[in-house]
Amino acid sequence: MDELLLRSLTPSVLAVLVRRGADFAAAEDAVQDALVEAVRVWPGDAPRDPKGWLVTVAWRRFLDATRADASRRRREDRLDEEPAPGPAPAVDDTLQLYFLCAHPSLTPSSAVALTLRAVGGLTTRQIARAYLVPEATMAQRISRAKRTVSGVRFDRPGDVSTVLRVLYLVFNEGYSGDVDLAAEAIRLTRQLAAAINHPEVAGLLALMLLHHARRASRTGPGGSLVPLAEQDRGRWDTGMIAEGVGILQAALARDRLGEFQAQAAVAALHADAPTAEETDWVQIVEWYDELAGLTDSPVVRLNRAVAVGEADGPRAGLAELAALSDSLPRHTAVAAYLHERAGDLPTAARLYAEAAHKAPTLAERDHLTRQAARLNANLR
Repeated sequence: MDELLLRSLTPSVLAVLVRRGADFAAAEDAVQDALVEAVRVWPGDAPRDPKGWLVTVAWRRFLDATRADASRRRREDRLDEEPAPGPAPAVDDTLQLYFLCAHPSLTPSSAVALTLRAVGGLTTRQIARAYLVPEATMAQRISRAKRTVSGVRFDRPGDVSTVLRVLYLVFNEGYSGDVDLAAEAIRLTRQLAAAINHPEVAGLLALMLLHHARRASRTGPGGSLVPLAEQDRGRWDTGMIAEGVGILQAALARDRLGEFQAQAAVAALHADAPTAEETDWVQIVEWYDELAGLTDSPVVRLNRAVAVGEADGPRAGLAELAALSDSLPRHTAVAAYLHERAGDLPTAARLYAEAAHKAPTLAERDHLTRQAARLNANLR
């Protein structure tokens, strides 16, 4: 069973059902039923046209559910006939579906959460982690969003900023290694950039390209995490970096700064440095100042504390860190790094061990555990 094939086909099949008149929640349920049926049937009898098979089965499940629900009998008269078996049109509906999910009846945060779950394929836990909220809270938010759009006709697409937020979070999840969605997010953002002349769309595409250019160097043998300062810069994709920088420069020239352009500027400064020691941390701090003014994000301020620690010394970084909540993800890891830079190795070793217990991924946990072990060995 090709799970990647099923994942790639899900948005397009869902879009077909929505276009044919299915409300979003019912369409999602029908597609999930079709996927379960595919897992059962395909290993012994794989279809020649997987998408057409899924559309047909999902549409039948939707019709069955609709007919069984008396409160929706009035809509049955408006439903199209069941599509005939056979190849489905080779149309990429994913980006359109992103806009449809960003419905005006939803708040931006709810629209993002719903799209990540239904179209991006992320789990509730992954979405909650991206939003820095408990998993139960995110589950309730997604359920409320589904109820809100249940029965709504998707004829008023959402705005670009909500779609950009979704693409950004999908890319970040793919880049973390939990789900390989980064390349798909870049593909969709390229489509959006080709269709819309918007500086923040260009900024997001530049940011994705600059980060993705370093992907090959981010992990070592066995999947171990390699920090930015220790990465082999000879493995960075210089063509992708050049493309990202060119897109960013054109966007910045329009003088309509947004958060994705500012983040891309930070990434470009890292990419431009021949070595970690030659990184222009002073400029990076300045860009984080811009970014903090645009977003007031605690995560941005955490990253800024690291940059201040590199530009002005670890004590200055620790002073910035002291003003932030220690409940922030990776706060303890940043504290450990800055204490090590400041020469306080016992405190750094203890904090690295604490951070390992809080790490969101196995790769981070193993990396932080190794850091703690390295310092403890030096203290003996």
